[in-house]
Amino acid sequence: EVQLVESGGGLVQTGGSLRLSCAASGFTFDGFAIGWFRQVPGKEREGVSCVSGKDNGTYYSDSVKGRFTISRDNAKKTVYLQMNSLTPEDTAIYYCAADSPPYYYCSKYWFEYDYWGQGTQVTVSS
Repeated sequence: EVQLVESGGGLVQTGGSLRLSCAASGFTFDGFAIGWFRQVPGKEREGVSCVSGKDNGTYYSDSVKGRFTISRDNAKKTVYLQMNSLTPEDTAIYYCAADSPPYYYCSKYWFEYDYWGQGTQVTVSS
């Protein structure tokens, strides 16, 4: 059974930090690009960050570049998203997703990903 499980969300004040984790099971993980997306009610799902499954290349949306850092630990089958300098605009449900090989490289489009977690809520107070 393929599973992606997010954790690490919560309530923080503006300027605070959180580290999200995405733990994978039921597939090989190596070679899969892993993306982070976020969504708020009434808005389109937004690509936040991604780490490649082949060359460690990364992607960040303009809104989070310089504040968020994505990393992966293949031995633990886990991807992390370190989020610093959080603002209320970062409030959303955050999802991780996996894109199967041979699509090793990052895509910013949610519909290109094959597996999804259930999401973790991030709330940033003003």
